[in-house]
Order: sequence, then structure tokens, then C-alpha cells
Amino acid sequence: MLGSGGSKPTAFDRYHPAVAFGYFACMLAFSMAAMQPVYLALSLAAALAYSVVLRGVRATLRTALWQMPLILVMAVANPLFSAMGSTELFRIGLRAFYLESLVFGACMGAMLACVLLWFSNASRALSSDKVMALFGNAAPTIGLMLSMAMRLVPQFMRRGAAVGNVQRACTSAGAAGLREGARSRLRLTSVLMGWGMEDSLDTADAMRARGWGACARRTTYRRCRFRARDGAALGVLAALVALNAVLAYAACTQFRFYPALSVLAVWWGYVPFAVLAFAPLTLEARERARWTR
Repeated sequence: MLGSGGSKPTAFDRYHPAVAFGYFACMLAFSMAAMQPVYLALSLAAALAYSVVLRGVRATLRTALWQMPLILVMAVANPLFSAMGSTELFRIGLRAFYLESLVFGACMGAMLACVLLWFSNASRALSSDKVMALFGNAAPTIGLMLSMAMRLVPQFMRRGAAVGNVQRACTSAGAAGLREGARSRLRLTSVLMGWGMEDSLDTADAMRARGWGACARRTTYRRCRFRARDGAALGVLAALVALNAVLAYAACTQFRFYPALSVLAVWWGYVPFAVLAFAPLTLEARERARWTR
């Protein structure tokens, strides 16, 4: 099992890039469409667990330190803008805060955290060369946009850390404060935006010099052959997605946030989604068992 692009090898490396792309696209779709607490909780737990496998515990915790508060912020902010529901918790002046609005805001925050985590996991499992191998000939522009977008967030995070370290090294200890901290953040943002725009110009010049778009078809760095096991994996994925689409639709239509929260009951229909969400962990465990025999 060999990784690509210097990234940590994953179980998806044994399959065609279409398998990984299809899986992460489906998980992103379920995370955004299945607005139901159990589905969101399963998706969030699976995304966090797979992030630990791909990036390690410390990197996942650092990411969770700013992603998880999104759930709390949106849970608190939603009742301020949408005072709806039938279960009143308390009042501040004339404004009432309802349990339904609080739960809906928490689910919206969980959905956003799920999307960010699954997209981060996809950027680790799908390197730029895999994306270009998948879309390079059929849709070269889309493939280029996806590969550049997937590396944009990690690149900005690395550059932001580097610029922040330089700023801290050049700032005296007595200059710390709220006002100086705000100026430092604005300066950091300005440097990152200028760096990104300059890098985009250099990338465009390099692509033009290397003849991007000069031919109808282009070669790719990574040549991927579609094998029988890739077709079988996509078939199993399609069957799981179709089953879960029906079950998720049933679960979402039966659950209501307003005017009163529906009661969540134990249901067998959550099991297929758990199988789908935790499938990468099962593949990783099987792969590690193969290499430790």
C-alpha cells in the first residue's frame, strides 16, 4: 500500500480514485441532506475517527478546537435570530429562547463541522495526482479546480502558521494586547491574501509556459487502471448509498424540529448508515491486519 504525494498511505490507495471520490461525495451529500440528529452524530463521529487515522490524534484535536465550538456558537446564535418552538427554556426581556431552536442550531453546527471534516479527510485520501488522473481527460478544467481547491486550505494553514511565527518572533513581549492582536490578525490576513494572489499569477504563468490546454487530451502523472475489485467496490457503495438514501428520507420525514421536537426512537435503519460511515475505518483495520501478519 503506497501513498502518493508524500501523504500518509490509506486503504483507498488499493482502489481506483473513483472509489474514494464516490465515497467522499456520498458522505458529503448525506451530511448536508440528512438533517437529523442521529445521522449527523454518526457522520460526525465517523469523520473524527477517520481524521485521527489519517492525521493523528494531535492534529485532529487542533482542528476540533476551532471546529467543535461552531456547534455551540450556532446552537446559541440560532435562538437569537429564530425564536420558534413550543418548549420555552427561559426569557431575556421580551425574547424567548426555545429548545427547538437550540437543537436546530446545534444540528446546523454539526452539519458544518461534518462537511469540513469530510472535506479535510478527502483531501488526505485523494491527492492532486489522483484527482487529475480521474478528471484529467474527461474534464480537465474541473479536475484542475478540484485539485487546486483541495490543496488550498492546507496550504493556507501552513502559510498562516509560518507568517504567525515570524510575527511573534518580531514582536516585543510588551506589545501584546487586544488592539495589537487585532492588528496582527489583519496583517496576517493581508499577507496571506497577497501571497495567494502572487502564487496564482505564478501558477498561471507556469501553466501557460507548459502548454496547458494546447491538446485535446493530456497525459497524467499517475496512471490508474480500473480493475474488477474497483467495480465491485463501487457496486457495494452504490447499493449502500441507495439503501441509506431511502432510510434517511424516511428518518428525516418522520423527524420534526418545529413546532415540537420529535422523539428519537431506537431504529434498525441507522445501522446501514453506520456501516457506510465507518467503512474506511474497517478498510484501514483490515489493511493493517494484512501488513502485521
